[in-house]
Amino acid sequence: MFKNIKDLVAQAEGQGLRISDIMLQSEQEETGRSRQSILDTMLDNYRVMKAAAHRGIGGVTSHSGMTGGDAKRLRQYLEGGTYLTDPTFLKAISYAVATNEVNAAMGIICSAPTAGSCGTLPGVMLALQEKLGKTDEDMAHALFTAGAIGYVIANNAFISGAAGGCQAEVGVASAMAAAAAVELAGGTPSQAAHAMAMALKNMLGLACDPLAGLVEVPCIKRNAAGAAGALAAAEMALAGVQSRVPWDEVILAMYQIGLAMPHTVKETALGGLANSETGKAWKKKLWQKAGDEQA
Repeated sequence: MFKNIKDLVAQAEGQGLRISDIMLQSEQEETGRSRQSILDTMLDNYRVMKAAAHRGIGGVTSHSGMTGGDAKRLRQYLEGGTYLTDPTFLKAISYAVATNEVNAAMGIICSAPTAGSCGTLPGVMLALQEKLGKTDEDMAHALFTAGAIGYVIANNAFISGAAGGCQAEVGVASAMAAAAAVELAGGTPSQAAHAMAMALKNMLGLACDPLAGLVEVPCIKRNAAGAAGALAAAEMALAGVQSRVPWDEVILAMYQIGLAMPHTVKETALGGLANSETGKAWKKKLWQKAGDEQA
């Protein structure tokens, strides 16, 4: 088993393996299950991710009525052919939004690492699968790389907005996706670690301030930002760009920032966007609606 990113990369490079292989080995040791059984479970998880994303692309609306339909708008925009960037980028952010819209609509998703950040990783994975022509089995392997990153961060910092702000949710999801993307592209374990660090650095200090306490605004669009950041970090790492701050020091910094954050921006819906005039209006509207339904 590994305790930090430095140890994880050392094990992978020392054995001439990928990060996903080290994570798979660790799972076998921890659970006593066969390699194939563990892979099959991850494959099931990936297929849940795909189903949620494709459902969201078709258009869903949340029970609150606050969000819905944006993933469909993004896909229509992509199909219109007048976009600024490229299809892979737009697919990544549209799948990210789609997955989170399904979460808000009480659909089935795969937490990665949380429900509030469930769109970032599948957004990147599905877009890259289509670009690179990978199989679902290839993608399941890449998810073990993402899982290894999430495992380290969860055990050395936190992965919940209530504990560390949105940097601990979408930030960690972005870091997981960046590392997995690098491995999918044939990068080294060190490059995957640098991508992880750069993606997480770009999310440091991000507040968790959901309107009316619901995982909708700004959560859904932040998953798109997490996917975009993951792709940027992966491209930089594959180009040879390195994080100037060591990998594990970035995680420690995220932890320290989370501890220093006021409780108003740690999923309490008391500060930030939740405390805006619009945020307060939505809270009042939804609480009144709930009261009417109970009457």
